[in-house]
Amino acid sequence: MKYINKILLTLISTVVLASCVDDAPLMFDVREPSSIAELKYLNDYDVLKSYIDRTANPNFKLGLGVSVSEYNAKGVVYRLANSNFDEIVAGWEMKHGAVVQDDGSLNLANVTTFLETAQKAGVSVFGHTLCWHANQNAKYLNNLIADKFIPSTGEPSWDSFFSANFETDDASNYSSNLTNIISFTATGEGFESKGRALKIVNEKVRENDWNCQLFVTFQKPVAAGEKYRLTMNVRAEANATFGTQAHTAPGAYKHWDFFGSITATPEWTTFTKEITISDDQATANTIAFNLGLTATTYYFDNITVEKYNDGSGGGPSYVPVSGADFETGDNSNYSGNSNAVQSFISPGFDGKGRALKIANAEVRANDWDCQFFMTFPTATETGEKYRFIMNVRADAPASFSTQAHIVPQSYKHWDFVGTINSTTEWTTYTKEITIDDNTAGVTAIAFNLGKTATNYYFDNMRFEKYTEGGIWIIKTPEEKKEILTNALETWISGIMTVSKSVKAWDIVNEPMSDWPDPSQLKTGVGKTDMGADEFYWQDYLGKDYAVTAIRIARSQEGHTDDKLFINDYGLENSLDKCRGLIEYVKYVESKGVKVDGIGTQMHVSLNGVNKETIAEHFRLLAATGKLIKISELDMGINVDGKGIKTEDATDEQLREQAELYKYIVKTYFEIIPEAQRYGITQWAATDSPASSSWRGGEPIGLWNSDYNRKHAYAGFAEGLSAK
Repeated sequence: MKYINKILLTLISTVVLASCVDDAPLMFDVREPSSIAELKYLNDYDVLKSYIDRTANPNFKLGLGVSVSEYNAKGVVYRLANSNFDEIVAGWEMKHGAVVQDDGSLNLANVTTFLETAQKAGVSVFGHTLCWHANQNAKYLNNLIADKFIPSTGEPSWDSFFSANFETDDASNYSSNLTNIISFTATGEGFESKGRALKIVNEKVRENDWNCQLFVTFQKPVAAGEKYRLTMNVRAEANATFGTQAHTAPGAYKHWDFFGSITATPEWTTFTKEITISDDQATANTIAFNLGLTATTYYFDNITVEKYNDGSGGGPSYVPVSGADFETGDNSNYSGNSNAVQSFISPGFDGKGRALKIANAEVRANDWDCQFFMTFPTATETGEKYRFIMNVRADAPASFSTQAHIVPQSYKHWDFVGTINSTTEWTTYTKEITIDDNTAGVTAIAFNLGKTATNYYFDNMRFEKYTEGGIWIIKTPEEKKEILTNALETWISGIMTVSKSVKAWDIVNEPMSDWPDPSQLKTGVGKTDMGADEFYWQDYLGKDYAVTAIRIARSQEGHTDDKLFINDYGLENSLDKCRGLIEYVKYVESKGVKVDGIGTQMHVSLNGVNKETIAEHFRLLAATGKLIKISELDMGINVDGKGIKTEDATDEQLREQAELYKYIVKTYFEIIPEAQRYGITQWAATDSPASSSWRGGEPIGLWNSDYNRKHAYAGFAEGLSAK
């Protein structure tokens, strides 16, 4: 064959088959096109990558999204990809949800085979994707950060109360009273030459030992009679002995001794001290290490405080299930319907902090026409006991009922935690309940506020579960951040370690919100229809989650100079979202890391995009100076706002589709400067099967389902050649 993809004449009657995808004929039945003559011209096209001017675009990569299992099988997909494209991208199998198992282990066997197969074929692989909110093993990640109840075993034990290993930059539970004295050692210089250690420099001998202090703060204060154990690794560049004080907050002195005196030498040692809390130490929540008497550099690692549990579990108690004090913007466990207008006031109950304000503008036909919801993570079960507590008031006296809902606005029973009377003064409402069959299986309390037109105020809402005995391990936001940072590092390190041949990655995928403000990060907070594979890293790691991911990736051996992209969809339709992504890239780089490129996915549809908006979004991206990649291009056909199925597409529509493919590819080359052209990846080689979860049954590809070229193939090729 003169060309790799030439016409096959395999049907018994006069059938002309648009070009095959391999060097050798592939014998399979195909459906006869409606007009053979109209497709003959496709024979004259060469393989797609031959249309790239390599002199003008020496670094440009033409890519294809593939199924790893299909590519590894070395069948049609393998031959199509190798003959037409420079680079391939795994559609699913290199993502967190495919690799990370429920126990946290990584199954990388398919990835390793995929990379080896591509390397032997001379095709590069683009890594997709390292940090995303979808296609995650959310079950594993949520289990990592879940609060846990440890039932009483009858056996004494030491339970974790505080820990810090200094492997991340999270300093929320330790600090010092002098500026610029805290830093970290290099990785590998911690205890036993592992990880990092905290480094404290005391430059001179101070008048008092407390003039140079390191503070370690617990989540909860200690109580008289409780037993605690401090364990840590410590050393100093000169021999030094220092005391510990009990503080009620960093710098708020309580008692001169807490965990005794500690001796540090130039060699790492392990310090352990068990104490029983005295009345003098009670209510303290901070250890102050007094370092001022010796001018030296101190090193601390693996600081752990444990609380003694005698095995009784502390007896019966109520433990937190859900709560809100409205001091932060976290609204993940409360919401309202459209008639319950939310805002905040200051001060809240007892003249402190904030309270939530719910405005009901008018008397409603039904009390449930204005509803406020409080949710909790685990459904109730028959026989369980709970206690609900909150502070409440209103601008006018009002009485309102509560309902049990399976989820917000999914009604289960007319009464849950009773009827609540609010006055114009703050009152505290408390109700203990036992779950019966009517209230079992619910995860939401609905407050029906529609009977009175007034403003309601809520503060310090708590829903607590009764337990006979045991200990709840409640993780703070700081602890969750540290746990998830480690989990992200384990995942990125694992996939990159086996992917030495991969030199470009989507480091963060789809960070930006769609509505109401595309300049903000996407969030799962308040989302009631969370998918089983959704997990929003940014809700726990914060706005710097991309910074964290980039630092982890850059630290991997063999990947320091990899090209790292931040990738998102819909930029060609929403210029505000495009600008929002560009601003986020600037923010990330302001934190001292480098973003090499921006990916614009471009899952578009004929009759669903504006050509000038497409061009303008390319101009905005080009102005960043970054590498620009069309990362997931495919195209459906819209009729009356809906994507039509392949069998309903007319030849005229398919030709128009080809023209739009040509416009997009050609415009990319016209607007994006040569030095910034990373490449274009076609996300779907063929039209989507009806069974596919991605644009199922739609004519989105360059080939049809029988691997015959479509008009779109010609349009794409002409766009590449800029004809």
